[in-house]
Amino acid sequence: MTLLIASDLDRTLIYSAAALGLTMPDPVAPRLLCVEVHESKPLSYMTETAAGLLTELTADPSVVFVPTTTRTRKQYQRIRFPGRPAQYAICANGGQLLVDGVPDRDWRRQVAARLAAECAPLDEVHAHLQATADPAWLRKTRVAEELFAYLVVERALVPDEWLKSLAEWSAARGWTVSLQGRKIYAVPRPLTKSAAMHEVARRTGATTTLAAGDSLLDADLLLAADRGWRPGHGELADAGWESPSVTALTEAGVLAGEAIVRAFAREAGRLGRLGA
Repeated sequence: MTLLIASDLDRTLIYSAAALGLTMPDPVAPRLLCVEVHESKPLSYMTETAAGLLTELTADPSVVFVPTTTRTRKQYQRIRFPGRPAQYAICANGGQLLVDGVPDRDWRRQVAARLAAECAPLDEVHAHLQATADPAWLRKTRVAEELFAYLVVERALVPDEWLKSLAEWSAARGWTVSLQGRKIYAVPRPLTKSAAMHEVARRTGATTTLAAGDSLLDADLLLAADRGWRPGHGELADAGWESPSVTALTEAGVLAGEAIVRAFAREAGRLGRLGA
């Protein structure tokens, strides 16, 4: 029997310094392991306990660990997870399926066909974002993998009315909008992490799927899995989002990441053996 674990990365499994949420006194703060370096500087972390659990969990050949992210392939490949390298990874919110680090061309063709048939083209959406965003709070505009677009903004200055208007405009064209920290994503509705997870499950013969995520872009992934977990922070927590198959954790910050790996290990029947 094969167990597939599909986990979102940023603010779910790994955390930047700003997202660590270390509210405890410094002498009792958890030891951290840097798992990502960008421009020669440490960028993302896990607790050492979570790293150890993940190493033990992925050592089991019956466990398929699938990093699942909205990051581009280039951004994802900066991350160095502990343990056995992941054979499969889902990037660009399901638009890229990597097999041993190489994009799967058949999957990309399937995705392109669905996007062309079901939603407005990227150029139209990107142009709308550029035309309506206010330079007073807009810092950058980006297109990811020629699949979706996002803005980097000064969050406190972005009017809620603008976000609501953008969401309505996008929905009418088959797109969704998600706010994650300082980034506003516009993503085609057919571009989902769950579809890519189902494809990996089909290829690996997985009989059980587990998932974790913190944002609205993770909701479909959580609902598609047999069991899911969400941290006590993020878009889903802020919205009070719930589902019978999804556990809402009370932990927030990097300790939520550790709690998620513990939950994966527990479901795999390995927690006692790992001594955690």
